[in-house]
Amino acid sequence: MEQVYVDTAKALKAISDPKRLRIVDMLSCGELCACEILEAFHITQPTLSHDMRVLIEAGLVQDRREGKNTFYSLRRDRFEALLHTLEDVIEAKEDCICHRSSPED
Repeated sequence: MEQVYVDTAKALKAISDPKRLRIVDMLSCGELCACEILEAFHITQPTLSHDMRVLIEAGLVQDRREGKNTFYSLRRDRFEALLHTLEDVIEAKEDCICHRSSPED
């Protein structure tokens, strides 16, 4: 279960940045070229690359190269899994961590 906490925290950290959350919102409409994302922000290409790398490493976004262009899209299955994990964390259940003698059990 500890790895679930680590992975969930990584995903939440990735989308905790307002700019990255806005990028996720933009990608909710479908795949976008990096150039289209750049048009929506006043940032440099290296800054966008960093933000996209964070989202990709968190498993929330995937990239695809076509010639000189990079296209990004959401990994919807990962967002659904993130939502299910958060539901599990906030839901009281028989095997809940709060019923254990120590959090490490």
